[in-house]
Amino acid sequence: MASTSTNTLNTLPVGRLGIIPLKSCKDMGQKVNDYIVKWRKERDHEEKDSLKFEGYERDSYLIDSKAPRFGSGEAKGILGESVRGDDLYIMVDVCNYSMTYTVCGQTNHMSPDDHFQDLKRIIAAVGGKARRVNVIMPFLYESRQHKRTGRESLDCALALQELTSMGVDNILTFDAHDPRVQNAIPLHGFETVQPAYQFIKGLFKAEPDLAIDSDHLMIISPDAGGTGRAIYLANVLGVDMGMFYKRRDYSTIIDGRNPIVAHEFLGADVKGKNMIIIDDMISSGDSMLEVAALLKKRGAAKIFMCSTFGLFTNGLERFDKAYAEGSFDRLLTTNLVYQPEELLAKPYYVNCDMSKYIALIIDTLNHDGSISTLLNPVERINKLVQKHNKALAEK
Repeated sequence: MASTSTNTLNTLPVGRLGIIPLKSCKDMGQKVNDYIVKWRKERDHEEKDSLKFEGYERDSYLIDSKAPRFGSGEAKGILGESVRGDDLYIMVDVCNYSMTYTVCGQTNHMSPDDHFQDLKRIIAAVGGKARRVNVIMPFLYESRQHKRTGRESLDCALALQELTSMGVDNILTFDAHDPRVQNAIPLHGFETVQPAYQFIKGLFKAEPDLAIDSDHLMIISPDAGGTGRAIYLANVLGVDMGMFYKRRDYSTIIDGRNPIVAHEFLGADVKGKNMIIIDDMISSGDSMLEVAALLKKRGAAKIFMCSTFGLFTNGLERFDKAYAEGSFDRLLTTNLVYQPEELLAKPYYVNCDMSKYIALIIDTLNHDGSISTLLNPVERINKLVQKHNKALAEK
């Protein structure tokens, strides 16, 4: 990926680049900014010093923003500088529950609803003066409410329409729960990015002796909805895949969902093979841990759990217990959502940093370049596997 970042982008920028990371993802925004600052200082262009590239090479592309609250809990969006004519990239982590605000003396933790409201406040503060407004929302707000069952609201579709009606041109998200929700905004840009390359890179670093072939490795989808993700990775790595499907009790509703009665497995024999279980998110983690335990009962060797978003809504105690019992060996998630220090300190945890990838996407889009090669990491994964296999052969 590094070689791509230093390539000369010959097209003119859409506008002066501005990155607005909301408070929920300040650290990610700073990392993204640092990459782009470095790349643009190293990049040559024949018109780099012309007015067309005004503000192209700067010490920082970050634009300060705030969403202060009144005593009643209401808030407003404030920008620290002019954004007229800028190509803006507003970043928000709607899952950052660590942030708090005060209402009438009471401290509340910010919910996804609160973060989404702050995003809209900052867009409103832009006031239509920017050349283009792009929203980078790694965890798509209300992505699990993407379809209607009975008398329910279609929150994700409404949220997307609300953003585009406010002047947002492009929405970038990661591993959307159901990408078909983009049908709600067919005339606007919507990209869902997969972190497959970062997972493989992180796994190879944590497990340098991992063999990549059908005799030693298998990709597992924990449910029917994630089979596409598992099939893609299995095809790229040239290994087999299997899947579990959930038998639910449709006569009962608990916490808004039909409870899972059992997980049934479809696939080849897993005995003696290492398993990569891949899914879009870990919420409570119950399904992922149950699948890992069932694979162990079937004789699987090492088990690596990969999930784009580690929410851990019920804490990490069950993961600690499962790890101590030998149910899994590694847990890989990205830094696209808030990560508590407790998680980062776990011996089984592998953090997959996405900041360089996001920086590369922003840098390319600012030049109005195609990101199709960035969204399909097959070539990069193949090179990574070849390098890994070469290192194994030399041992």
